Amino acid sequence: MKVFVLNGWVASPDAWRACMFPKDRIFDYIEALDGLARDAFMAEDRSVLVGWSMGGSIALGLAAEAPRKVAGLVLVSATPRMMAAKGWAGMSPGRLRALEYGFTHGLGAEGPYVNDTPQRMKRGLQYLEQTDLRMDLIDLMAKGPLDFPVYIFQSERDAITRASNAEFLKAVFPEAVCEIVPGSDHALPVSIPERIDAAVADCLIECKV
Repeated sequence: MKVFVLNGWVASPDAWRACMFPKDRIFDYIEALDGLARDAFMAEDRSVLVGWSMGGSIALGLAAEAPRKVAGLVLVSATPRMMAAKGWAGMSPGRLRALEYGFTHGLGAEGPYVNDTPQRMKRGLQYLEQTDLRMDLIDLMAKGPLDFPVYIFQSERDAITRASNAEFLKAVFPEAVCEIVPGSDHALPVSIPERIDAAVADCLIECKV
């Protein structure tokens, strides 16, 4: 049973250093956009998907496309839609531009991020601006109960992915374990690694039962 990690926008693989769960492959966001994560996922009978931020969105898309290939889903600061819309809390275009500006001017030098090229970053931003998986997930929910465990971790005051988005995910995955972490830390792989480890371990154990 393989565990694939789908990393966030401009996220470093070092973000997962404190997490001890088995990682068969960590895909950065460009590899995911190029289809490498999907190819690896589709090549397995079943696998556990761990997705952080943009990677969580991509993991949701894979789960909606091929739920029978999912052995477990661990969503970390994830959302089916990044941008604000009517009745949906999310980032404004201005805030997204400010985020781009910050990383373009060296924010990636600190924390679990990388100083990426503007061309690569724009590809990720385009995905974040355009992607809305809510209808795909509603269609998934309509297919009936799912046979894999789901864990949802979201920061209480995260300004990038909003805590209220977890309510939608909990409606899609009613059996999911959902934890709203106090504070506003988006980088949950760094701040709660032991809880992510426990979630992945539970997914792997349930697959063997």
